[in-house]
Amino acid sequence: MSYDNACKYLAEEYPADFVRWLLEIDTEEIQVLKTELTPEPIRADAVTFIQTANCLLHLEFQTLPYSTPPFSFRMLDYYVRLKRQYNCDIEQIVIFLQQTTSELARVDYYEDTNTRHRYRIIRLWEQNPALFLTNPGLLPFAPLTQADSPQTLLAQVAQQIAEIEAPTQQQDLSVCTGILAGLRFDTNLIQQLFRREIMRESAFYQVILAEGLEQGLQQGLQQGLQQGLQQGLQQGEATLVLRQLRRRLGSIPPEIEAQIQTLTTTQLEALAEALLDFTDVTALTTWLREQA
Repeated sequence: MSYDNACKYLAEEYPADFVRWLLEIDTEEIQVLKTELTPEPIRADAVTFIQTANCLLHLEFQTLPYSTPPFSFRMLDYYVRLKRQYNCDIEQIVIFLQQTTSELARVDYYEDTNTRHRYRIIRLWEQNPALFLTNPGLLPFAPLTQADSPQTLLAQVAQQIAEIEAPTQQQDLSVCTGILAGLRFDTNLIQQLFRREIMRESAFYQVILAEGLEQGLQQGLQQGLQQGLQQGLQQGEATLVLRQLRRRLGSIPPEIEAQIQTLTTTQLEALAEALLDFTDVTALTTWLREQA
């Protein structure tokens, strides 16, 4: 999921901010470790290991409290492997991103017949946003924190990101914030506050896009074929409508043809009926304006 990539990117790009937040330590002696453990390597997109001089910080980001195997068991599994491999103190923290009433989001231990393992739980919707607003690496998480007016908080985050002078940092934080904000806010509101062109220029956005395309090829071949068929039908409908328009109105300006090519199949069907009443290109442009 894209939220996995965003959380992992932020933790690895701004590890000092996470250590300051979760361990209350200000230190530059930080090393981001690979998310692979032996024996029998296990990988998880939303897992990050950050090693400081005092301990190893294991972060796991969750949207929902349900997983297979249960995340409580995974925390024990990680702990044993980390202890074997690095032989140091380990601080494990599960960070829940999306608000839920499930009691599983409050379970901070794994228990079996002869074993009980503890770890920390953080529910973002219960966190004060102040700390998140003062650390760049935590800024994208701020819209998910506690707020009397969540929309006002989101707008404040968008404004702070817009004021970042470094273009690359501004672009990448815009993308991460947009992704995580999608767990709480309507897409239209997010698009109003975060400029698309800035987000698309982000190198991180391009990585997500590439991974999404690869995943889509691996997991959604059938869906891709169906979408291709729908696109082919749309293009065929557009070609037919344009042919009818040329016969009725004569030459159609290229910019109008391009606009017609972007219409949905439903809109093209409506245009095929409406064009019978057109007497000139002005009527066509008026109709297109109404659709927009």
